[in-house]
Amino acid sequence: MEPLELFRQVATRTDSKIVVLIMDGLGGAPGPEGRSELEVAHTPNLDQLASRSNCGLADPVIKGVTPGSGPGHLAIFGYDPLVWEIGRGVLEALGTGFELEPDDVAARGNFVTLDEQGHIVDRRAGRIPHQEGERLCQLLQEHINEIDGVRVFVRVSKEYRFVLVLRGQGLGADVEDSDPQRVGVPPKRVKGRDEASERTAAVVNKFVTLAGEILRNERPANGVVLRGFAKRPAMPTFQELYQLTPAAIATYPMYRGLARLAGMEIIQTPAEEDLEALVRLLREHYDAHDYFYVHVKKTDSHGEDGNFPGKVSVIERVDRIIIPALLDLQPDVLAITGDHSTPCMLASHSWHPVPYLLHAKTLTPDGLTGFNERAFARGSLGRFRLVEGMGLLLAHAGKLIKYGA
Repeated sequence: MEPLELFRQVATRTDSKIVVLIMDGLGGAPGPEGRSELEVAHTPNLDQLASRSNCGLADPVIKGVTPGSGPGHLAIFGYDPLVWEIGRGVLEALGTGFELEPDDVAARGNFVTLDEQGHIVDRRAGRIPHQEGERLCQLLQEHINEIDGVRVFVRVSKEYRFVLVLRGQGLGADVEDSDPQRVGVPPKRVKGRDEASERTAAVVNKFVTLAGEILRNERPANGVVLRGFAKRPAMPTFQELYQLTPAAIATYPMYRGLARLAGMEIIQTPAEEDLEALVRLLREHYDAHDYFYVHVKKTDSHGEDGNFPGKVSVIERVDRIIIPALLDLQPDVLAITGDHSTPCMLASHSWHPVPYLLHAKTLTPDGLTGFNERAFARGSLGRFRLVEGMGLLLAHAGKLIKYGA
């Protein structure tokens, strides 16, 4: 029996509350002083909470595999990423509020900076502000609304990110990325892996060419790359699987898209990540839901930029602003973790396991002295697959009945 089918059988509705705080890219690795970002950060509230909790290290996929944000979040929500594969394009589209039709093909796009030879020199176009990304998307949409009988939709996602949705008959989603994931080379010409996807690839290549012509005089965003081509999958919701009434508080569209797929109510947040606003929204909606997914993005952003002090600063702000508020609400179960590790020393996602803290009245505390990777390696949860955490949350919240006689 699949674990999700088991949960469907044994889950029961109760009044208990679960809060899951995700610090995106939380895990790190030793920096210049031989200590990770978490070890350097001054986190008295998290440290004290760790002493009263169960802790461990979790692998989002399996040991050694570097996960994207999608697989990491699916694991946190209890969907095994080795079973459920969801393209980034679908998540970005749903996160912007775009209503995908069953045969739509969606892709996540980046505005990039190209040199005179057409080589990528900045994969994020200098992290242009959201308003500039919105203007550029409107510019593309004004000039490109149909290619070879296929309707084209361009929507801003966040800052330099956008969503491309193609709507037409006979389109496949098994399309290679145009994003080479590195600088110094041109965007790749995409190919489809079957006949239907070849039709999609032809439309995509024409879109990239047209976009380059429209953006050629723009700076720093004078080109585009695309990845994560996908169609919306049929996925069971939290209500169906766990008997929960979940809500999501997340600023970035992709994470709202993941939450929508799982059946969560999306609580609207300010355009820019604001930790005080996340806390206020959690308090305002606390009585209406029994599961809250609260997402902090900037830990990952600074990790990808290789900005060690910046990542440390965000961790410290979470400790100072969010953790006291969570403890004041006194949820029956509180989990704090990440969807993957983003060590500043690598400036990218990595295979390192993510710290996982579980706090509830029904557990025996580990008595650890710090909220960091080195301390959590000694925690009672040990090293486990991140997808296994959902069962622990439900169990400690009293939301699972006995299985079997």
